[in-house]
Amino acid sequence: MARRADLRYERRLWKQGLAAIAGVDEAGVGPMAGPVVAAAVIFPPETFIQGVHDSKQLTPAQRERLYPLIRERAAAVGVGSAAVNEVDELNVYWAAMLACERAIRALGRAPDHVLMDGRAIPGLKLPQTKIVGGDRKSFCIAAASIIAKVTRDRIMVAYDAEFPGYGFADHKGYCTADHFAVLARLGPSPIHRRSFAPVRRAAQRELFADG
Repeated sequence: MARRADLRYERRLWKQGLAAIAGVDEAGVGPMAGPVVAAAVIFPPETFIQGVHDSKQLTPAQRERLYPLIRERAAAVGVGSAAVNEVDELNVYWAAMLACERAIRALGRAPDHVLMDGRAIPGLKLPQTKIVGGDRKSFCIAAASIIAKVTRDRIMVAYDAEFPGYGFADHKGYCTADHFAVLARLGPSPIHRRSFAPVRRAAQRELFADG
């Protein structure tokens, strides 16, 4: 059985006298529509919530159940995002890093150390450790992954009402067969990422059709 997220990384830092450990993760790098959303979460030392794990390994119902528990028991939660125009201008990697920086600033306090899922934030003026697969290993990163995922999913559900017919409430902007089909039929919406090749091709087809 695979090991689930625990406090091993946090405890190493707590033993060094560092109390405010922020786990950071983002959601929405892969989709071809919608923002990138990141979250940063700090817990009081030795806080643990059973069931918190990589958001991708949880069902929507499990994420929704854990979301308020994380917010209730956290010492601080920060959420940041990068809009579609920023994804297109910066590229999705730098947009994700920007969202992570904004999430850390939104904590309202400077963490003693940052635990990042997968990659370090370039230029961050705080001690940080990147953990490959961190959302499956570190409790606070896993908690951040849940906050980021639930927040972004709710944003996409709201966009579904604003831009009906695209199915954003179902696929959340990810590259599913249904999403490709509706993109080909309707063309890009205002929240589609023009820097992504399928969206760019759909926009070109729409332009030629109008011409």
